[in-house]
Amino acid sequence: MNDDFRPRKVIQSFRDLDAYQMARQASYQVFVITKDFPKEEKYSMTDQVRRSSRAVASMIAEAWARRRYVAAFIDKLNQAQGEANESQAWFDQALDCGYISPEKHAEIDAAIHAVGGKLQRMIDKADTFCG
Repeated sequence: MNDDFRPRKVIQSFRDLDAYQMARQASYQVFVITKDFPKEEKYSMTDQVRRSSRAVASMIAEAWARRRYVAAFIDKLNQAQGEANESQAWFDQALDCGYISPEKHAEIDAAIHAVGGKLQRMIDKADTFCG
């Protein structure tokens, strides 16, 4: 079937966005994984990676609210990408410190990377979301 004739999902809320749903799921994965981090990391690495991972979904919600202006929409999505990258960097540190296995690192890294890819596609097609 031609892509032009496929029914498109109607997005009525930021909660309908695939990127938001993926970011929310990744944030939950981060929460579960960090439960096993050492207690001495509670106020540093654990809090930081949880904060950055949660910020991704919240910035997507903010971007949706600002979609009247393409530049503001893109800016918030760029910030969400930055938070996603920060989360990946924290998990690199967690791997280096031996807090997570290479397999768990690869799993969460792939989930966060997928969110970043979805955000980039939204940025590239911002005009279709805005207006």
